[in-house]
Amino acid sequence: MATGRTHRPATRSRGIPEATVARLPLYLRALTALSERSVPTVSSEELAAAAGVNSAKLRKDFSYLGSYGTRGVGYDVEYLVYQISRELGLTQDWPVVIVGIGNLGAALANYGGFASRGFRVAALIDADPAMAGKPVAGIAVQHTDELEKIITDNGVSIGVIATPAGAAQQVCDRLVAAGVTSILNFAPTVLTVPDGVDVRKVDLSIELQILAFHEQRKAGEDAGHDEAGDARAAAAREARRAVREVREAVGKAAPDADAPAGPSDRKGPDGDVPAVMPA
Repeated sequence: MATGRTHRPATRSRGIPEATVARLPLYLRALTALSERSVPTVSSEELAAAAGVNSAKLRKDFSYLGSYGTRGVGYDVEYLVYQISRELGLTQDWPVVIVGIGNLGAALANYGGFASRGFRVAALIDADPAMAGKPVAGIAVQHTDELEKIITDNGVSIGVIATPAGAAQQVCDRLVAAGVTSILNFAPTVLTVPDGVDVRKVDLSIELQILAFHEQRKAGEDAGHDEAGDARAAAAREARRAVREVREAVGKAAPDADAPAGPSDRKGPDGDVPAVMPA
C-alpha cells in the first residue's frame, strides 16, 4: 500500500470546488452505511437526504467526479464509495502524528475512525517528559525533542495539533519545517502557515457558541410571539370595553318610550347642562 508522501489527491488539479470537497466525506459516510447494509444502488434524493444536502447540489457535486448515475436506477453504491475514496486519497495509507497528548489528544489517539478511513496514527508526541514512554491507545508517547526525526522516519505529511493555544504556533512551525503539509488544528488559536500548507481548524467552543446564538434567537422569537399575543389580547379587551361604554352611553341617551314627551330632566355629563336641550 502506498504511503502519504507518494501521492496527493488530484482534486485541485481537476478543478473540484472546495465546497464540494468539504461535502465528499458526508457522501462517503452515508454511502458506507448503505454498503454495510448491502444496498446496491441509491437515488440522488435518498443519498442527499442521508447526507443532509439537497439532491440538485449532490448531482452537481458528483458531476465533478464524472459520475452521473443511471436514470431510473440511481447510483451504484460500491462504485461511488471507491470513486470518492480515491478522490479523497483514502485508497492509501496516511501516517499521522498527534502532538499534545492531554485529554483531547488521548481521546483522538483512541478514536477508531482514523484507521477505518486510511489514517494510521504513526506517533504520539508530547512536551511533558513525564509522558515519554507511557502507552496511549497502544502507542508509546514520544517527547517533542524527537519530532523532526519522527516525521522523517514515518514519512508523515499530516499532523494533528492538540496542544494548549500558547504552544500551537511553535509546534506548527516545527511540523512544517519537518515536511508536514497538512495540519488539523484543535488548539483554540489561528495558525500562520506558508503557502502550500493546508490547515483545518476544529474549535469545539466556537461551535458551542454558535449553537448558543441560535438557542438565544429561538428563545427571543418565542418571547416575541408571547408579547405579540399579549398585545393582541389586550387590544381585544380594550375594544370590548369601548363597545360596552358606547352601548351604555347610547342606552342612557335614548328617551323612555313610556314617558311623556317634553323637556328632559336628565343632566349632561357636567351635571348642570341637560343632555337634551328644550326646543
